[in-house]
Order: sequence, then structure tokens, then C-alpha cells
Amino acid sequence: MEIEKKYLIKDLPENLEQYAFHKIEQAYLNTDPVVRIRKQDDSYLLTYKGKGLMVREEYNLPLNEASYLHLKEKADGVILSKTRYLLPLDNGLTIELDVFDAPYEGLYLAEVEFPDEDSANHFLPPAWFGEDVTFSKTYHNSNLSNPDNRK
Repeated sequence: MEIEKKYLIKDLPENLEQYAFHKIEQAYLNTDPVVRIRKQDDSYLLTYKGKGLMVREEYNLPLNEASYLHLKEKADGVILSKTRYLLPLDNGLTIELDVFDAPYEGLYLAEVEFPDEDSANHFLPPAWFGEDVTFSKTYHNSNLSNPDNRK
């Protein structure tokens, strides 16, 4: 089960280069239900995500590079590319700050994953976070992959 909140970010924090990061490329084989493939640095995953916004099922299966490339040819829509920075928070939480590449350059989204719904519901975001878009499908990566939804 994945429990996370998502926020728009208007201005990036300073000194992002001091934080750990991952280069991510992901593509969608299906968006209802969500079936995604992802290359993160030098690892590959196939992910199924159930319905829901803040709380939903998520299952990850490992892929090898050949399988990833084979499935990538079958993907629909925009293949998303982004850099994900990992910024530590109190209580062992981590901000996953996504800085998107074209065609979404200038889009910055922060996600925080929680151990339970109560923690998520009582979360007070840092002052530099923008609008809470947790309950908006607009900013789901699966929605961003649809070329008709490009902003």
C-alpha cells in the first residue's frame, strides 16, 4: 500500500546538488489500471498501481534492461523523464522532489510517503511547498503521460 501526499513547487530550494538524486525515465503501458515501467539510474521496474489518490495499492516487479526496452516500445503517450531529489524530513520522512524534463520542464512536484493515513492527514508541509494536489488526478504521472493532457 502506498500512502503519499503530493504538492506543486513554485521555486526550487537552494543547493539541490547537495542531496542524493535519481535519474528516472518512465512510460505507461496502461493508465486504468496503471501499469508503468521505470528506469531509475541502472535499475528497472514494472509497477501496477490500483485506484485511489492518497492511498492506493502498488506492486513493483524487477525487470532487466532488455525487458524494459522491449516494453518501452509498447508504451503509450509521453515517456516522462525527471530528476528525483531526496530531501530528508523529520520523523524519518523524505521529500521526493521531481524536476521534470521536456515536455514538462518547469514542473516541480514534491511527494512525501507516509507509514499510515493518520501521519499523512496530520502532515504540515514545509513553507516552500505550494498547492496540495494530492486529490487531483491532474498531476499523476500517468495523466501527464497522456499527450492530450499536456499543460
